[in-house]
Amino acid sequence: MNSLLRLLPILFVVATAITANAKSPNIVLILSDDQGYTDYGFMGHKEIETPNLDQLAKESTLFRRGYVPTALCRPALSTLITGLYSHQNKTTGNDPARTPANEAHAEKAGKEARELLISHIDHTGALPQWLAKKGYVSFQSGKWWEGSFQRGGFTEGMTKGYPNPGGRHGDAGLAIGRETMQPVTEFIDRSVEAETPFFLWYAPVMPHTPHNPPARLLEKYLKKGVQKRIAQYYAMCEWFDETCGTLLDHIDDAGIADDTLVIYVTDNGWIQKEVGGYGPRSKRSPYELGTRTPIMFRWPGKIPAADRPELCSSIDFVPTVLAAAEAEGPHDFPGLNLLPQLKSGEAIERDTIFGESFAHDIADIENPEASLLYRWVIHGHDKLLLTYDGAPGSMRYPPENAEPQLYNLKDDPKETVNLAEANPAKVKKLSALLDEWYVPSERQAGKLAPTTR
Repeated sequence: MNSLLRLLPILFVVATAITANAKSPNIVLILSDDQGYTDYGFMGHKEIETPNLDQLAKESTLFRRGYVPTALCRPALSTLITGLYSHQNKTTGNDPARTPANEAHAEKAGKEARELLISHIDHTGALPQWLAKKGYVSFQSGKWWEGSFQRGGFTEGMTKGYPNPGGRHGDAGLAIGRETMQPVTEFIDRSVEAETPFFLWYAPVMPHTPHNPPARLLEKYLKKGVQKRIAQYYAMCEWFDETCGTLLDHIDDAGIADDTLVIYVTDNGWIQKEVGGYGPRSKRSPYELGTRTPIMFRWPGKIPAADRPELCSSIDFVPTVLAAAEAEGPHDFPGLNLLPQLKSGEAIERDTIFGESFAHDIADIENPEASLLYRWVIHGHDKLLLTYDGAPGSMRYPPENAEPQLYNLKDDPKETVNLAEANPAKVKKLSALLDEWYVPSERQAGKLAPTTR
């Protein structure tokens, strides 16, 4: 017994040394832009070819029922970088609308409304800042709305940001993927050589418009008999897949795959129309083809490959990454740290997720409710969608009906049959879940905003 007691201090020192020397994982976020959740080989698309992402899916814990809370570029990205819902970080749309409220904010502050919108990230903080406290370097590439890369706490990046020319959502960063991969691969190589953990924000504007894929890819889909506008979009999905292959191969070839957590998500969905543009119930909408996305986590040796049936949300990204890096944020986050369940394979103890939709242009940059159009909840396979009377502005597809919408996603994934009228008790139950999430104080469900025409 005495000999065991003498060993305890030694064992404690050894255990402490092992913990201190544990290597922090690199974090790589792959962010697709304007891609429908069905538009991958591994998701069952009959024509689109995505061999590199198919392979990533095989190597990852895959959540086919993944979601973003707000299905629009900037709000989706703001959730990923702040770990907060849109109504919490106040970035609910892409641009400030020209409204009296925003003009008043600008006049009071002596700054442009767009600059005030960007300044929200100064108040929320951002993931690269919290990772930096654990010794991480970080790199921004691709789409980025919140000013310069430094504004988000990245140690390196490509975007100068507003008010620089082209700075609305990426300027130089938008070259990544379409024109070059060199800035990303060089950052990885520098970090590996310095033995420094890194966070990579890989957000190429792909398959986002312009749909100008290489001729070799477009020809492939035209030969399949696909209509030209649709073929251009399909080819963009494959071109994006090729860039992901380049990135993943570089990670593997650098010998750091086992030390790197790769996470994949899309900012919002897309339905390509034959006449160009996107269809309703996709981008900007609260419907499945707007909000749903596959979400993947690859960390060889730490996270086993699995095809998981549970619900997953991009709101979980920040707390999960912080846990993997053993870092801390400045407050609690509404999402879940999924790392224990990802590693163990145990079921996630959650059967409910939430989301919200707002107008593209923000009616009041300091009051998210001014532009609130929808809130939705998924409980198991039941989805309730409530419409609110926020200002839609010049939105392409504004709400047309204010009635509650209830869908059974298992039997009706395309949301074609509204079950609300026949199931008032279920509507009441799911509405109560939404109110447990938060209660709008200024907007009313079941109403449309007055028309301005």
